[in-house]
Amino acid sequence: MQLDFFPSRTLTLYLAKLFVVRILAVLVMLVLVLLALDLLSETGAILAVPGNGQAQILEYAGLRMPQLVSRFLPYSVLLATLITLVALNQNSEVVAMKAAGLSAHQVLAPLLLTAALVSLLSFGFNERVVTRANATMKAWEAAEYGPIPAADTGGVRSGVYLTDGDNILAATTLTGSGTNIVLTGVTWYARAPGGIIREQIRSPRATYAAPGWRLEAPVRFDVAGAMTERPPALVVGRNLTPERIMLQSVDVDGQSFWELSDSITAYETAGRNTDEMRAKWWHRLSGPLSALLMPLLGSIAAFGLARSGQLFVRAIIGMALGFAYFVVDNAALAMGSFGGYPPFLAAWAPFLLFLLVGETVLIRTEE
Repeated sequence: MQLDFFPSRTLTLYLAKLFVVRILAVLVMLVLVLLALDLLSETGAILAVPGNGQAQILEYAGLRMPQLVSRFLPYSVLLATLITLVALNQNSEVVAMKAAGLSAHQVLAPLLLTAALVSLLSFGFNERVVTRANATMKAWEAAEYGPIPAADTGGVRSGVYLTDGDNILAATTLTGSGTNIVLTGVTWYARAPGGIIREQIRSPRATYAAPGWRLEAPVRFDVAGAMTERPPALVVGRNLTPERIMLQSVDVDGQSFWELSDSITAYETAGRNTDEMRAKWWHRLSGPLSALLMPLLGSIAAFGLARSGQLFVRAIIGMALGFAYFVVDNAALAMGSFGGYPPFLAAWAPFLLFLLVGETVLIRTEE
């Protein structure tokens, strides 16, 4: 096998251009189809809110599109790999390149270089665009597509769920930071030992009362007496400090790589388990790199004579290897989140495993 992976500048640019065009074409097709299906299911909920109209539908599409691009970019690279290599094989271009003395790795080198650049762009896109879209979308969904509470310096967080002994404090959104935290859509569950709910208190808004959280316009429901009353402002959760609330309301998907690093450090300092957060932190690196694997896993479609009748079978095998990676990657990440695998192993083991599988298949069959 020759060590010069890019012997021809013209050939490198030609293959890279073919690959990039097909990646973009497949990605646009997937995103548009999936976005249309998503809009069909969510448009009714968006328009059900008084005052919402076309502008809110377009806003939803603008927030959903980066999520779809991030999720399906590796699939697009896989499908583009198969389309590119099958076309090159059918037109005997692979045969011509191998007849000119190029090895299998040299044929794939331009595609691997392009995929590496796609991985780098994917990481930057996820950090600068997708994390912000995730945070905004979660806050909007928590508000049931109504107006999102104005955010102070701490931003908007959704789905807050806190425990104070046996009691539970839940909030739809959290804005601000420190003593300026404002909770909206608040529900306080006062529970007896054993988890039995004694009373439920709902409030549209809660602020820090130093100590505790003052519920505005509360509505109390006594479970034993089945009675509802509207007392004046109440203070609950006296053991819940702003620091503890900020620590327990971390949105992993809405934080950038470096922000998540700080959150993990804060959790470890507080003695909290960080397996789930650290697994996702490592996956911020291994996830975008999955695009780099796709040309290697789909390379089986590039070789073998097209007239042998096995080209379609080779393409199916390449697609199966690619989709098997995504299945194993998601399963490993889930196991890492539950503590079944160490975080580093959960994020990197699928990548390293399929890297070895792809190299083994390529070397044994073509080199």
